[in-house]
Amino acid sequence: MSISYQRIVPNIWFSHTAEEAGRFYARALPGASSAVESRYPMSGLPDFQLGLAGEPLTVALDVEGTRFTLVNAGDEFRPTPAISFLLNVDPSAFAGAEQEAQDRLDAMWEMLADGGEVRIGLGERPFSSRYGWIEDRYGVNWQLMLTDPAGEPRPFVIPALTFGGAVQDRAAEASDFYVSLFAQSSGGAQVGIRHPYGVPTGPARSGALAFGEFRIGDQWFMAVDSGAERPFSFTEGVSLEVRCHGQAEIDRLWDALSAVPEAEQCGWLKDRYGVSWQIVPENMDELMSRPHAWERMMSMRKLVIADF
Repeated sequence: MSISYQRIVPNIWFSHTAEEAGRFYARALPGASSAVESRYPMSGLPDFQLGLAGEPLTVALDVEGTRFTLVNAGDEFRPTPAISFLLNVDPSAFAGAEQEAQDRLDAMWEMLADGGEVRIGLGERPFSSRYGWIEDRYGVNWQLMLTDPAGEPRPFVIPALTFGGAVQDRAAEASDFYVSLFAQSSGGAQVGIRHPYGVPTGPARSGALAFGEFRIGDQWFMAVDSGAERPFSFTEGVSLEVRCHGQAEIDRLWDALSAVPEAEQCGWLKDRYGVSWQIVPENMDELMSRPHAWERMMSMRKLVIADF
């Protein structure tokens, strides 16, 4: 499986079903493939992980060049709609233009809907001739949209962050923070298009983000303020893994992002908005191949390369 370098990798938590889910997405999404990437060690596991010895730990999922990591673990966490994944289907990429693109979108929708739950039905919207939102059988949320081919090009997969509850109306603030944090690395960062709410909408005030986007390196992200009361928030069920070039970059990002000390473990942290991140060295695979690496990692909060 060939995957180009990707600085920020969405990680999705599964309860003992990551390998099965990878096979499902390889069937449901165009140009997708999956493979078990790592396994739990046979020894050195803490008590709560003993039942996972030798089982898959991570499954690499490639969706048309976008890398996901499916984390195979227990039932501690579950994805929520606070982070979903927008799938842009661009009619200009198809010889048959919009009808062929719509057929592709509808086929994905049918597959993802099998055993899932429709959140917003598939249909015409002011911003797209065909759009819908679905939660699949594993609890992962997908937004499917026919893209306007006259607009600026965007990737097929865009992670979408929805700010509600305790962080309602902070989507623009968060976007600005992430852009400023990554602007000095990752090939640059920038704020993209923003469309505010013209009037108060549900819990969103006038001027909050009905739609916003930002770029880190070559990756685009969406950030919106919820226009309806939502019973969900950001959780470890979907985290953003940053592959760092060395300890100095790990230290800088960790210090800037971590805002919940009790959430710090094994390179995981929560930021001021509740979004979970994993700050890891880019040679993590090599570090984990060292003797007793698992035990050393489990004892760390921030990962320290020299301690592996």
